[in-house]
Formats: sequence, C-alpha cells, structure tokens
Amino acid sequence: MEKQDVHFRHILLYYFRKGKNASQAQKKLCAVYGDEALKEKQCRNWFERFRSGDFSLKNAQRSGRPVEVDETHIKAIIDSDRHSTTRDIAEKLNVSHTCIEKKLKTLGYVKKLDLWIPHQLKEIHLTQRISICDSLLKRNENDPFLKNLVTGDEKWIVYKNVTRKRSWVKQDQPAQTTSNQRFTKKDYAVSLVGLQRNFVF
Repeated sequence: MEKQDVHFRHILLYYFRKGKNASQAQKKLCAVYGDEALKEKQCRNWFERFRSGDFSLKNAQRSGRPVEVDETHIKAIIDSDRHSTTRDIAEKLNVSHTCIEKKLKTLGYVKKLDLWIPHQLKEIHLTQRISICDSLLKRNENDPFLKNLVTGDEKWIVYKNVTRKRSWVKQDQPAQTTSNQRFTKKDYAVSLVGLQRNFVF
C-alpha cells in the first residue's frame, strides 16, 4: 500500500510540473486506477506541498506525543498507587490519557470501589482469636462459667466517614480493602453489656 501511495505521488508531481491542478490530476488517476486512486483532498494537500517548494514524496514526520508506551511502566505506577488516575499516569509517562485508557483496557485493568473494613487483621491475630476461643470452650466443659459471665461488646461509630476510592485491579480480582487503622478523639463507642440473656445498654 505504501509503495502504491508513493507511485501516486510521483504521478501527481509529474502533472504538477505539467501545469495541471490537483482536481485535474485526481481525475487522471481515477481514469486509470478507479477507486484505488487518491482522493481529491489528498491530491490538493500534495499540490500545496509542491507549491511550497517541498518535493519530497515521503510522509511528513508527525509532531506530538508518542502513542506507544511500555506496559511495564504502567504496571509499576499502578503497583505503587492503585488510586492513580489515567491523567496522573499519562502525565508521568508523557502520553495522552486516552492512550493510557486504551492500554489499561488491553491489560485487563478496571477500577473497582474499595471495600471499607474497621480493622485490617493479620494472620497472627486470627490465629490468636481461634486459640483463645478454643481454650475457653475447653475450660467451660470442666467448669461451666459462660452462663454466669457478664459479657460486653462495643460498636465504634466513626465521626468522620471514610471516603472510599476506586483502585485499579484485574477484572477477575476482588476489590481492594481499606481499613481505619487509628481512631480519633471524635470517634465514639456504643457499649453493650449482658448477663446471660438479659442485655443492658
């Protein structure tokens, strides 16, 4: 296709030097090549270049930002901050944000709303809870103390609502979790105390 385009440009240059205009040259091309010939607008553009003194038959180099970007760079930015926007990534990589959007779609990334949880428990915390519950159940078998135990629980009410954000994840991956690691002085706790089945607020 590129060789044929160059061939057409040689013909246009020939007719330009013969004193023909772009419309006349385009009709000559259509008479021989039919639908494969260049459009009249393309012929006019080449004639303008010839009139300006540019007789190069190669395409002019396009200016602007490159549209190709290394996907490893995109992955590195997402891994460092999954809340990055396409414009943030585009600015860091010096490309358009539409280019980043297309690349992320190709890589299978989507934005999902984070899941908020009060605390982020580690594996050791879960193991400790299971161990304590197991020891209390075994103790209760020998000495039934649970029915006489005054129990208590509390529910934290956060003064400042946590704003959930959207994070980049793969389509088949679950959403990211966001935990409130520290409570402020303005957070409140509602306590619940009970004896057997009778509860007191």
